[in-house]
Amino acid sequence: MSAATGTPVKSPHPPAASTGPHGPHDPAERERARARRRARLAEHVTGYGFLCAALIVFALFSWYPIARNVALAFQEVNFATGNSWVGLENFRRLADDPLTVTAWRNSALFTLYALLLGYAVPFVTAIVVNEFRHARAYFRVLVYLPVMLPPVVVALMWNWFYDPGPGLANELLRTLHLPTSAWIDSADTSLVSLVVVATWANMGTTTLIYLAALQTIPGELYEAAELDGANLWQRVRHVTIPQTRFVLLILMLLQIVATMQVFTEPFVMTGGGPDDSTVTVMLLIYRHAFVYDDFGTASALSLLLLIVLGLFSAAYLRLTRTRET
Repeated sequence: MSAATGTPVKSPHPPAASTGPHGPHDPAERERARARRRARLAEHVTGYGFLCAALIVFALFSWYPIARNVALAFQEVNFATGNSWVGLENFRRLADDPLTVTAWRNSALFTLYALLLGYAVPFVTAIVVNEFRHARAYFRVLVYLPVMLPPVVVALMWNWFYDPGPGLANELLRTLHLPTSAWIDSADTSLVSLVVVATWANMGTTTLIYLAALQTIPGELYEAAELDGANLWQRVRHVTIPQTRFVLLILMLLQIVATMQVFTEPFVMTGGGPDDSTVTVMLLIYRHAFVYDDFGTASALSLLLLIVLGLFSAAYLRLTRTRET
């Protein structure tokens, strides 16, 4: 109340709702609190519902097949009489098969050639495309176009390209008065020829990832390097590669894991020939399962591939993390 006029003075802030030990006394406020709790509960239920759905899908289509494959690796599979446990017999059968060593060697060589060719080409392509000031979007689409083609279509198209007779590759060599090649029909060149196909078909995605990484590099670094008199190679070596090192390391791991599992190109283009020069681990797994009807041995080889790639990935990540720190 005002001392001068005797009239009550209104507070600038409305009085807070009184609360008791069990919440606000105002029924409207209690209803609003319950509505907020119901909204939070519905939000949590929706989120956990989506999470459970994803976990169920992963369990059915990823984790269960892996667990089933591990069990089959120690069994002799017989759809008529049922499976029987044989212990390490499937692994011994793989060790006695000379084609097992050939498949691992071919897969390792394919991975090595892919690192020499398929790892460098997308990076160089990304650097070149990034230098364009105009029509950069057009070149991105052009580079990514092969990825949108079905892998089998790509393999069949390159089969025609590699045809030792009227194929486009030999026609170009004849035009340039150069000696022709048997390409995938020769054990000496078949594996490298498949690496070229895989690189051409899959480099689009890697190139776009490199482009995204290049565009995050501050332009001031290149300007400073140019002021210091650095040429193109020196700018790439001292600016581009250090700034994209993390992306380079991750993509190298992904490429090694992917190329060790190459299947489509040798299956469609060469069938593992000539002279088993393109038999890979994945193709041998397919043969054991669907040609020889030996699912136990196929599962054993799959398990070995999983272990090898898992150990390599763990060691690779450990080494790269140690160097980063």
